[in-house]
Amino acid sequence: MENKEKKKKIKSIARIFIAIYLLSFFIINWNDVSWIFNYKAVYGLMDDFFTPYQNAQASLASSNFYLNRPSGNNLKASEIVKAKFTYSEKNNILEIPKIGISVPIIFSQNTEQKSLLEDLNKGVVYYPGSVLPEESGQSVILGHSAPPNWPKIKQDTVFSKLDNLSPGDKIIVYINNKRYTYTVKRTDILEKGQEIVSEDNSLALVSCYPPGKDLQRITVQAEIDSF
Repeated sequence: MENKEKKKKIKSIARIFIAIYLLSFFIINWNDVSWIFNYKAVYGLMDDFFTPYQNAQASLASSNFYLNRPSGNNLKASEIVKAKFTYSEKNNILEIPKIGISVPIIFSQNTEQKSLLEDLNKGVVYYPGSVLPEESGQSVILGHSAPPNWPKIKQDTVFSKLDNLSPGDKIIVYINNKRYTYTVKRTDILEKGQEIVSEDNSLALVSCYPPGKDLQRITVQAEIDSF
């Protein structure tokens, strides 16, 4: 009888110890594990095979953007921007130092929703029809966003912190083994379907807003550093 009582006490103490350990673990690591308790997030995680908030992503991918791109293959002298650049071994990469982003740039071949969604899982998408850095007009880069504490899966969280950017912050684009720098001018929150403000020699970073929700769009407008 005494042995049984001892075993019961040991089991009870062990359960209490485990409960305290788990509680302490969740409290200390809450920022990293809180997404587990988000039913919608977990459902999306399972239902879309690690592609959360499909509706928001699909809506972003199917958006149409007005791009001020010169027509024809031959650019006139007035359509060439004297952009500052340095040669680099890096190629097709977007970097935003302030928010810790370094991600591949994917050049989508068309604007079909399925194609864009596949490319968005690989990196950020250089929207078809966008001008290149040394061409006059506007470039648009699309990227996913996700709710706070969402696990880093594929490229779901890449543009989640765009709203942390401020005028004067730098955006670096590597294309054709050239390093171009853009300076952030402003951030706009747009309604769905609202046109992005088109500016020459500019770059617009676009994502759903708030992060992971298909309510509005966030655009960060930046101007290329030129001579």
